[in-house]
Amino acid sequence: VRLAESGGDSVQAGGSLRLTCSFSGYANSSTSHYCMGWFRQATGLKRERVASVDPDGKSTYRDSAKDRFTISQDNVKNTLTLEMNNVQPEDTATYFCAARVDPYKDMCVARLGLTGPTNFWGQGTQVTVSS
Repeated sequence: VRLAESGGDSVQAGGSLRLTCSFSGYANSSTSHYCMGWFRQATGLKRERVASVDPDGKSTYRDSAKDRFTISQDNVKNTLTLEMNNVQPEDTATYFCAARVDPYKDMCVARLGLTGPTNFWGQGTQVTVSS
């Protein structure tokens, strides 16, 4: 599984950004279920999940991202996108695309981002929001 993020930039508060993750190397099957998500890590803080998409396409968000961010997955173009609107200085971080393969579809999102060989990460893209 290969993941590559792009789209990070420096913007002013209230602006918008679109992050894109290009992925390759996997597909859902009856025994392997894939889910994806966006995480971020600010300097000196722990990595946190921003949004995720389960194997059925259902999306979930952390509270601070609800109503501002939209995650979408395109399995034809093999991209995962995070649309970020009304960004704020506290959104400043390195954003990472993540994927997980899990034998249990209902457990995939819960285990997304854990350590281990079935979790995959991109190299990250920097988002900086100035006030």
